Order: sequence, then structure tokens, then C-alpha cells
Amino acid sequence: MTLPASMQVLERGWLSANNVLFFDGDDATLVDSGYVTHAAQTVALVGRALGGRRLTRLLNTHSHSDHIGGNAALQASFGCRIMVPAGLAAAVADWDEDALLLSPLGQQAARFQHDELIGAGNQLEMGGLVWQAIAVPGHDMEALAYYNPEKRLLISGDALWENGFGVVFPELLGQADGLAATRATLETLAALPIDLVIPGHGSPFADVNGALDRAFGKLARFEGNLDHLAWHAIKVMVSFAIMERRSLPRHEVAPFLAGLAFPNFVNARYLGFSADDLAARVVRDLLAVGALRRVDGNLLPG
Repeated sequence: MTLPASMQVLERGWLSANNVLFFDGDDATLVDSGYVTHAAQTVALVGRALGGRRLTRLLNTHSHSDHIGGNAALQASFGCRIMVPAGLAAAVADWDEDALLLSPLGQQAARFQHDELIGAGNQLEMGGLVWQAIAVPGHDMEALAYYNPEKRLLISGDALWENGFGVVFPELLGQADGLAATRATLETLAALPIDLVIPGHGSPFADVNGALDRAFGKLARFEGNLDHLAWHAIKVMVSFAIMERRSLPRHEVAPFLAGLAFPNFVNARYLGFSADDLAARVVRDLLAVGALRRVDGNLLPG
């Protein structure tokens, strides 16, 4: 299935989430803005794609760093209004780095202020199509997906990828029943007629049933063993950190992890490894799957 001519997906590699651009005459809307260290690249990519149109709106699927990191730069460059999910209003307004999972994960984002809120059940027009905002809690309890029933299109953020979904942080942090919320989200999405999913990461895909089967299978494994979820989350966080830094000396992994709230809390709650043992296990597993490589005592992205 091809996308409508009024839409363009800027597929990004990690660290940045995909950007989805909509054209409405001389105006345009963007969904998600990537990571802050890629902000200049995001502005350049969006600027070229606009082709002289005005970027009037920017909205986010959720508040994690790889989805909001370009908000401030895009607003400064194009003067767009920023819309965020309604449940994030206080965290964004107060710039609560704990609630936004910036400080706990050792990640960054440039501060911005939102202009509008969008809530589950709201509708908005983008690219000449009417999109419904759907609550998709789990990875982020305030997350929204955007669904167009006419073309059977879903912008899923991190609620559904071709091979899974984003880390269920609320479960690990004891903030909410994130696994139950994730199951409810997947069931909600499974009930929708969808021909194409535009995920937060990876290429748009049409095998929606296959993706849902894989997501439910992954969820069941986490439900059966929370230690597995905890270990997965720590590895994802370390991999992200090394991609951001491009290189990390092997001997700095343990001190790096020790300085971050999230892996310390999760390790203490679920795993119980010593700092050195945790670092050694993370490095070993990421090297084994090719997510990292070792060069002259430094760890580099695989």
C-alpha cells in the first residue's frame, strides 16, 4: 500500500523517531521530531520536505526524548505551534525531567512549551484526512496513536512496531500496571481495520496481523518473567547511550550505569547484580547480538 500524496514519512535511524509530515495546501503538520542531538538534521530534512510550505503544527505521540527532542528547534526555525498529549501538560509545562524520563535514563531534550493539548477521542485534520487520537498506554501511559479510518492508516508511535513495541517503563518503575495497559492497547489496535502502520521506528508495514502476533508473544514473555523485561530495558538503555555518545570506554560502563537512577532502581528491584557484574553482563549480551562492537578497549554501536 502506498501513502496518500498528502503524507510523507521521514524514516530515521536510532536515535531519532520517525517524522510524519502532512501537507494541507500551503501548510503542513509534523508528527514527532526526533532526538535533540539530531535536531539540526531534523530541521534540514523537514525544511527540504516542506518545499516552501509553512510548518504550522507539530504534535507528538508521547514525551520520550527521541520523539520530542527536535520540538524546540523546529518551533524556532518554522514558528509552528506545538501540540502534546493532554496527560503530559504538567510534565512539559514544569519541564519535569523525571516524569519525562530524561534524568533517569541519562537522556537529553531541549526545553519547549506546548501551545495546545490533544486528548484521546479528539479528531484533527492532517493531509486532508481526519485522524482520531487513540489512547495507547503501556510504553508511556499518556501516549496517543493517530488513526485514519478512511485510508485505514495508523501512526502508532512506540505502541506497535513491526517486531514489538517500546520498553514498558511504567511497569518497571512501579508507577502503573504497564503490562496490563500494553495488553489493552494491543487489543484496541487489533480491533481496528488497519492496512498500514507507520511506527515510531522502522519502515511502515502492511503485515499488521503478523506484527500484532509478534507483539502479543513478546508481551506474554514479559508477563511470565518480569526479570526478562528488566534485563531487556537495561540493555536497550545502554545501547541507546552508546549510540548517542558514539563510543564508551569499556571500563566506564559500570560507573555510567551507577550514575543513572533507572538501571539502579530496576537492578535493585528485579535483578540484584553488583555494579561490575551488571556492566559485564550487559556488555557481553550486547556484543553477542551485534548491538555493540569492541574497538581498542572502546565500545561502539554495532
